[in-house]
Amino acid sequence: MKDLRLDKFLTEMGMGSRSQVKNYISKGRVTVNGEIIKRPEYKLSPEKDIVNLDNERVNYAEYEYYMLNKPAGCVSATEDRRFPTVVSLIEDAARKDLFPVGRLDKDTEGLLLITNDGALSHELLSPKKHVAKTYYARIDGKVTGDDVKAFWEGLDIGEKKITKPAELVILKSDAESEIEVTITEGKYHQIKRMFEKTGKKVIYLKRLSMGSLKLDETLAIGAYRPLTESELQALKEG
Repeated sequence: MKDLRLDKFLTEMGMGSRSQVKNYISKGRVTVNGEIIKRPEYKLSPEKDIVNLDNERVNYAEYEYYMLNKPAGCVSATEDRRFPTVVSLIEDAARKDLFPVGRLDKDTEGLLLITNDGALSHELLSPKKHVAKTYYARIDGKVTGDDVKAFWEGLDIGEKKITKPAELVILKSDAESEIEVTITEGKYHQIKRMFEKTGKKVIYLKRLSMGSLKLDETLAIGAYRPLTESELQALKEG
């Protein structure tokens, strides 16, 4: 990869704002390969050079990928004035440019990919790719075979086109039903609107998978972990 300015390197790795890291550099608190560098414009190789701030190594990460088991009550955003964000839950990230891949409603739980890889995010979210996303839901109302048929044939939820075929699996059919549903698009509140169209209401929603990536059920709600190499490779190949 290309060389970076010293101040940009430190800022990207979350060591402070650009003005803060320039102050660190001017005070001689930063070394590159053991040599004190006082020029913020100094160019270094992130992959080869060893950078220390106050004698602590600053490791470089070009891309980071985290699986988050999103809790209800936080928003799928990088910043928000009223509610905690999903990005704020990733406490030990090296990068400060992380973002959620797609959105889950504030009250929806489950799988969310957090990264700074814009190219991968585009691949996963592009309408042309039809990446499948599977959800578990509890429904206020008895879900029937007619609903399964309607979901597969497509529903008019007020968009220009009816929804694409969605696979609805009934786990429990009762006054309160349990289902899994797989969709290949991501319209605003789509699953909630689809059930409303059939006269029912979603009372709990959790995302289980996105493409090849499946929620690690050992992750507590609100917990996260880096993706494994095999998970990342499968996502990129998919």
